[in-house]
Amino acid sequence: MRRVKILISGRVQGVYFRLFTQNKAKHFAVRGNVRNLPDGRVEIIAEAEQVAIEKFIKWCHRGPVTARVDHVEIIELPVDEALTGFEIK
Repeated sequence: MRRVKILISGRVQGVYFRLFTQNKAKHFAVRGNVRNLPDGRVEIIAEAEQVAIEKFIKWCHRGPVTARVDHVEIIELPVDEALTGFEIK
């Protein structure tokens, strides 16, 4: 099990990035949440098995067709309590 914080910058707000992210998370069986940050980035907390997280991170580098991803930062987080579901905050 792996948990990461993913910070995405570019044109990622106002383009349904969070909804597309939630749909992809469900597709890859990733748990966690996604939210807009005041500085214009999107923050994702994601947890899943290694293979699923890698596929999800790869998608985050592209994002939905409505977005433009300029930079993705991955921060490893400790896995303590298991997350459930995937929600938009």
